[in-house]
Amino acid sequence: MNCLDELKNSKVIFLNFMKGKYPIEEKSNIFLRDLQYAIKAYFESKGKKLSYTESEKLAYDFADYLVGENILKKISNNAWFLNFLPSDNVTDTAA
Repeated sequence: MNCLDELKNSKVIFLNFMKGKYPIEEKSNIFLRDLQYAIKAYFESKGKKLSYTESEKLAYDFADYLVGENILKKISNNAWFLNFLPSDNVTDTAA
């Protein structure tokens, strides 16, 4: 599995990892370098070393994917607005 597919398949895990390292909250801005360095750190924690160029390209590609998922909204070439943090937690409100 390539790195982009891994990020797509584990977006909730990655965003929680990023939230643990960077001050991101719902309705906040995310900048390219924050995303890039979080991706680099995420893969390094899994034993895979990425170059600066690889992590930058992944950051752009993953951001484009998250825009398509309506998790991010693009506000400039290197900044996005975080609409919401996806969660694996599902609550049943019908009782």
